Amino acid sequence: MIKVFAPAKINLCLHVVGQKLDGYHKLDSIVVHVDKGDWIFAEAADDLSLKLFGPFALSVPNNEKNLVMRAARLLCTDLGASLSLEKNLPIASGIGGGSSDCVATLRALSNLWKAPLPNNEVLFKLGADVPVCLSTDLTRMQGAGEKLLRLGRPPILNLLLINPGVELPTPKVFEALRLKNNDPIIEDVPHLSTTETWIDWLSAQRNDLEQPAIALKPIIYEVLSHLRDHSTVKLARMSGSGATCFALFSEWKDAKDAEAYFQAKHPTWWIQAAKTWFPNTI
Repeated sequence: MIKVFAPAKINLCLHVVGQKLDGYHKLDSIVVHVDKGDWIFAEAADDLSLKLFGPFALSVPNNEKNLVMRAARLLCTDLGASLSLEKNLPIASGIGGGSSDCVATLRALSNLWKAPLPNNEVLFKLGADVPVCLSTDLTRMQGAGEKLLRLGRPPILNLLLINPGVELPTPKVFEALRLKNNDPIIEDVPHLSTTETWIDWLSAQRNDLEQPAIALKPIIYEVLSHLRDHSTVKLARMSGSGATCFALFSEWKDAKDAEAYFQAKHPTWWIQAAKTWFPNTI
């Protein structure tokens, strides 16, 4: 059996800098992946099938509409495999779970079927976040998600991820965005190194989708307020189009202590301490 990790994707900042004629928004975002995510399992079989398990298994379709099945059909239409998805990440939550599942499926089946991976242009058809999930490098993502500048190994960051249990489809958030032409990010990303330097740099950046997301789901404001009031949180921000928010900490112990604190205070929320992830670190 082939087993592939599908890490959550975090937009450390996300600036919306315009809108294209085809309707896609132009983004300028810094993306990392973390050590919390889903898992894809694949083994040889005559037909293509999918089994779902994990805490969020009931939230995703178990048919051809599932992104795992779509990725498999994209890679090859006439080969079989028994696929299993361990769904640990909440859906429609701004952390790229479905996109990462797509890439993990393609990696597993590429290995199983000895088939080459599609290029970014083909991957983009599965979703705007799929190409950025093909690499676990620190990445600057621009355009609608198709322009990727790989910046190498990500910095060591200690995070707390919180999703209050609401789904927030990306198109609705963009529809609610009033200002489409905002300033891009600062250019000196590759020269940053330490955790504290990164936190300082990110404090000058934004997520332009925070306010429209809050307008649609006010509980996001509650999450961010709780995080920003916590004594050891250095920075709190929403990831992607929400509703998952993240906090950054100077030390891993602070992130774990905050995880225990917020889990006790909000037992129905999805709350996970996480670190930035790079292959061979899980």
